[in-house]
Amino acid sequence: MQTIELSRLTWVIVPALLVVVIQWQWSLRPGTSLNALARMVIQLILIGYVLNYIFAAEHSWYVLATLSIMLIAASWIALRSVAEQRLQLYPIALISTVSVNTLILLLITQFVLNSDPWFAPSVVIPLAGMVFAAGMNAISLFAERYFAELNRGEPIATARNIAFQATMIPITNSLFAVGLVSLPGMMTGQILSGVSPLIAVRYQIMVMLMLFASSGLTAAMFYKLLQKRNKNQK
Repeated sequence: MQTIELSRLTWVIVPALLVVVIQWQWSLRPGTSLNALARMVIQLILIGYVLNYIFAAEHSWYVLATLSIMLIAASWIALRSVAEQRLQLYPIALISTVSVNTLILLLITQFVLNSDPWFAPSVVIPLAGMVFAAGMNAISLFAERYFAELNRGEPIATARNIAFQATMIPITNSLFAVGLVSLPGMMTGQILSGVSPLIAVRYQIMVMLMLFASSGLTAAMFYKLLQKRNKNQK
């Protein structure tokens, strides 16, 4: 697979900065995007060094610690859309993310891929990143839309249904588009590395099903726990 030189990598910064310029011209707080872009670069560079160490060490406790940090961070970031309720909702977001997505991760790594050893860092951590991020986005989308609909005066069941439909739009669009409009990340990466497209397709089907399940089940679990909390508070 071709190695990207740092000097060439800088070219992709140009269109990203154009988006920031548009946000600035339209008075849409470009500082948030600049902060997010800077954090993305720093975090990826740091995780590159960390993963090099973890992959070389191949120790189960390192993998479990990494997964724990990912779950804690994902649950916190998921509530950016409802920042005013972040502290109150964090336990619900964390339980939802952990209970649903660790089970999906176990299913994929131990039964579909038969990972050997069970904690193989190069298998478990990248897949965990995908499934945890799907759950994170599901909570973020569901929570924002659910509370917005309640504030508009919609009944709980209506707000739930609208929020769940909104949550599933991105992954459903991806299901319709994959293979026709897009070749998603895992499939593209495998093809670029020389893997047969027919094999890459199997992995991508696994990933798409994994992300669909994570999105729907995490949102549903978040709602159920939220309702249980509200009942206990009455």
